[in-house]
Amino acid sequence: MKYLHNIGTYFLMIAEMFRKPTKWSVMKKLILKDIDDLIIGSLGIVAFISFFVGGVVTIQTALNIDNPLIPKYLVGFATRQSILLEFAPTFVSIVMAGKVGSFITSSIGTMRVTEQIDALEVMGINSINYLVFPKFISLMLYPFLICIGMFLGIVGGLVACMYGGFSAPEDYITGVQLDFNPFHITYAFIKTCVFAFLLATIPSYHGYYMKGGALEVGKASTTSFVWTSVFIILLNYLLTQMLLS
Repeated sequence: MKYLHNIGTYFLMIAEMFRKPTKWSVMKKLILKDIDDLIIGSLGIVAFISFFVGGVVTIQTALNIDNPLIPKYLVGFATRQSILLEFAPTFVSIVMAGKVGSFITSSIGTMRVTEQIDALEVMGINSINYLVFPKFISLMLYPFLICIGMFLGIVGGLVACMYGGFSAPEDYITGVQLDFNPFHITYAFIKTCVFAFLLATIPSYHGYYMKGGALEVGKASTTSFVWTSVFIILLNYLLTQMLLS
């Protein structure tokens, strides 16, 4: 029953997020601040992880297909498929559940503990719209972050090929271009938009409805990271089944 109650409260929060909107002059500032905190503030970690994981995927692929009968361009092909289909949309989203999700939960949870949310309600402001909606809008830019991750992952693979001597750069680039299916990009961005919605709403739910004092803020951040990661993995499976099968 507890889980059913939480699921129901979560969907009621989403409905409330679109009701009685805050005036645009205030909302614009909140959205710009959240874009800076959640998107621009995450560029560094996404770029770093994407570049080096792209290199690792390339090295692992090259070492595992070290056979003269297997063409060298398959290293680039395998790296591209791994990064576009799974690594950039899913793996980066789980990392972001830790970074962005914890930030959202702790910031809203601290407002709950210090009774700032109660003050917003007393002033007649829809606190869910005021706190959650700007995060939802700012995370709609999340696909641009994933696009940068895809690019840097493939570049990282190219650098690993060049300096590791696993295959010629020309072979790697040929593999990256081989049998390219544009729908794979669409599939990756559909997943990314769904994950962005989860990253905005699940941590916000755990922060907004937390009970207790300052100690519970840390616990709520951990819980939100776990549940966000669980739902990202579950929806990743369902979306892959629906879109690629």
